[in-house]
Amino acid sequence: MPRVVFNQKGGVGKSTITCNLAAISASQGLRTLVIDLDAQGNSSAYLMGPQASEDQPSVAGFFENTLSYSLRTVPPTDFIVATPHEGLELMRSSPALDELQAKLESRHKIYKLREALQQLAGDFDRIYIDTPPALNFYTRSALIAARGCLIPFDCDDFSRRALYTLLENVQEIQADHNPALVVEGIVVNQFQSRANLPQRLVDELIEEGLPVLQPYLPSSVKIRESHEQSLPMIYLDPSHKLTLALVALHDTLEG
Repeated sequence: MPRVVFNQKGGVGKSTITCNLAAISASQGLRTLVIDLDAQGNSSAYLMGPQASEDQPSVAGFFENTLSYSLRTVPPTDFIVATPHEGLELMRSSPALDELQAKLESRHKIYKLREALQQLAGDFDRIYIDTPPALNFYTRSALIAARGCLIPFDCDDFSRRALYTLLENVQEIQADHNPALVVEGIVVNQFQSRANLPQRLVDELIEEGLPVLQPYLPSSVKIRESHEQSLPMIYLDPSHKLTLALVALHDTLEG
């Protein structure tokens, strides 16, 4: 099932959650693809590390191809690269995404990613889409293409205020373009169980009937090491408390 990880606020852990859930999926034997729609390319760097190269095929190449009138149809698989991790593949980001956005919008290519995912349905068991921190062409494309939506929440009052607008935007996409899209839940990230504010904010979300997922992902400096080594937690430290929480979250989603 295609799943998008989306929040219009930056720094809430979209790339970290995307890559770690995808890595767990692959480690459990599911053929898994990550699509990195953020021009910053954090997911691509996280999964590829030193093997990342601008010479490799990318999601920008895929979108650029949709602007071409060539008689030869290029399948979306041509824009996918293998990662160092078994069963985990990537349609990597590129800085060219920023340059392409206006052209794609003016040519109404908003449904092309959904068409590509439909073609890839037989090649992958799970698809995770990382998005930029904005409601732009790429984010809308992802929300139109996906079946599930995860919303990272970093236990900050600004994040809480932005959450309501975010949910309204998702509902508008559901109503106008993708009635099959389901908000699977809010992923509580960087949770500090001993601090009062995070617990209060999460409790308030639950009281309001919002779909807060369990377990909460604990705050840990280990994730910095994971980023630095380009190793998702399941590969870096399978028994770490954050890894176990991520696995439990993954299994909750799969259940």
